[in-house]
Amino acid sequence: MSFNPYVAVVVAATIWGSAGVFIKYLALSAATITFFRFAVPSAVMLAYFIFRRSTLPRGDRLIFLGSLANVLKTFFYFLGFTLASIGNAVVVYFIWPILTAALGSALLKERVSGRNTLLFAVAAAGIVLVYLDKEFSFSNRDFAGMAAMLVSALATAVFMVVFKKSTERYSNPELIFHQNIVGAAIFLPFLFIDMPALNIVRLGTVTFYSLLVGVIGFALYFPALKKAKVSTVSFLAYFEPVSAILFAAILLGEGITWNMAAGGLLIIGSAILLKKD
Repeated sequence: MSFNPYVAVVVAATIWGSAGVFIKYLALSAATITFFRFAVPSAVMLAYFIFRRSTLPRGDRLIFLGSLANVLKTFFYFLGFTLASIGNAVVVYFIWPILTAALGSALLKERVSGRNTLLFAVAAAGIVLVYLDKEFSFSNRDFAGMAAMLVSALATAVFMVVFKKSTERYSNPELIFHQNIVGAAIFLPFLFIDMPALNIVRLGTVTFYSLLVGVIGFALYFPALKKAKVSTVSFLAYFEPVSAILFAAILLGEGITWNMAAGGLLIIGSAILLKKD
């Protein structure tokens, strides 16, 4: 079967949509979850290179910059969800596809058609509609969470563009290794914060989550990023909040309201109408 980058991104975004459920269940600090999110994929890729008897890949300055952006993106993403209401957090975070399209146009010289620009706007409107009935406030805690999500959105856009450029020089396993190893090293000291809370169940859950998101998700994502424009790939990531709603409804018993269904249809419909590049 031929590899379809658009299907791959949708599947990856669906996997990433499980983050909220895992974060709520784990009840660990953002720093501890961030450590495992980076450390588990790093260990898997290290084992892969040892098994293949390959030398460890050496990174350049550009991929190191992208890895640092990924560290900021991931930590502030977890922090934003722990501080802000889900509605506030998601609406702020999902400005990143628009920021990515703008950066891709400026730095990678990717042209975004007028039709796709309109579909971007429709999908963004779908995000707002999905979370229309969620509590929105500017309390100190909520505002801090929204600020964290804004930092995460900016870092995500930088990460996307840098790693799009890096796909020209690195294999998929090397990209996965590089985007994780820096974060694992930085957040290693924070592991001891929640050490008493890391029972067998939590340890198994956070390890499974890290494998699912950090290895499987990006094993689908990076090949797609090589084949498609960064703006198109980021657009399809709007499937992440749709899947987040479905996971919350199925696993946490949260109801699906009319605006969630309508917003989800706008997002899915925009993706279907997206002009492939």
